[in-house]
Amino acid sequence: MSLTVCEADPAFDRWEELHALLMASFAYMAERIDPPSSLLAMGPAELRAKAASETLLLAMEDEKIVGCAFLRLEPDCLYVGKVAVDAARRGAGIARRLLALAEARAVAAGRPCLKLQTRIELTENHAAFARLGFVRTAETAHAGYDRPTSITMTKLLAEAASEAGGEKVALAG
Repeated sequence: MSLTVCEADPAFDRWEELHALLMASFAYMAERIDPPSSLLAMGPAELRAKAASETLLLAMEDEKIVGCAFLRLEPDCLYVGKVAVDAARRGAGIARRLLALAEARAVAAGRPCLKLQTRIELTENHAAFARLGFVRTAETAHAGYDRPTSITMTKLLAEAASEAGGEKVALAG
């Protein structure tokens, strides 16, 4: 099997398959997080709309979608969301490859870092992203909550650090 990680082609039309991958990948957290994932309010049409304003990355094994991530360019970073990898393919470096492509896109866009959010309850995700070079930089609360519900994790990009003359780049958030 051959693994390819790339931006989705503008003609991509497999929204139901992408939705199924995301729902299966996020299912384990349903009983653990509060509030529920925003993914529960999304269907194939909403994913298509999201991809119209963001960049969809796909990990393809032959013709099967085995991973994805959405990229959103922000003034101070490239935000990475809805990272998912097929359960049967976890541990094979797919998330690492998706995030490497995100890093390349961030550098090309002149952004010094990647940012993402993960739920406060999902400590295994915190550890996985830490292994990929992300550090915890903020806590946030969803509307109506008086406690942190998510953490923001940031990865300063080596290319950005070297372009800054080796100085640390200040991160917002």
